[in-house]
Amino acid sequence: MKEVVLDTETTGISIKEGHRIVEIGCIELDNLIPTKNKFHCYINPERKVSEKAFEVHGYTDEFLSKQKKFNEVYEDFLSFIENKTLIIHNSEFDIAHLNNELKLLGKKQLENNIIDTLSLARDKFPGSSVSLDSLCKRYRIDNSKRTYHTALIDCELLAKVYINLIGQKEPTLNFNQEDLINENINTSKVSYYKKIIEPTNMEIELHNEYLKSNLKKNNFN
Repeated sequence: MKEVVLDTETTGISIKEGHRIVEIGCIELDNLIPTKNKFHCYINPERKVSEKAFEVHGYTDEFLSKQKKFNEVYEDFLSFIENKTLIIHNSEFDIAHLNNELKLLGKKQLENNIIDTLSLARDKFPGSSVSLDSLCKRYRIDNSKRTYHTALIDCELLAKVYINLIGQKEPTLNFNQEDLINENINTSKVSYYKKIIEPTNMEIELHNEYLKSNLKKNNFN
């Protein structure tokens, strides 16, 4: 099953105040494995970036003024996400802004199925912080590159968070020798599990000696 992890950055929060999208990032997943297919673009919002938004993503008005406008990129974007489920953190925000951009062009609204990782996280960890940074910390995902909120980096982090949220782990590929020889990899052979490492006989003996020694010291013998 193919899905798309999606994130946007904007000039500000409220559509009613005329705020627009300045960046779109997408990463394709195939059976939860990131493929090489990505979509990324900066967008000229044709307006100024608010101070708060600039503090979040760091994109200046000068930089954005040199980028393509939404009407120049939307067809490629729609083609990339066509018939794919969208994985978004706080989907209400991103979808509202994307639909607003499409509405300004007189185009129909998005009809993709959506999985909101913010809702998943709230259900799984009620009362806890469920920001992307908090979830990265919870799942020990390295987010040190996230000095600013940029769409593509956020997508990379969200893909890892999403796999953990749905109770999976890093995918393990079960290929037989014939697959490797023919380089014909079937992604349906993906399974998810925690690797169990059995102790060696020497490790068991050392452990038993340690227990005997400590039990004597504590008068349990």
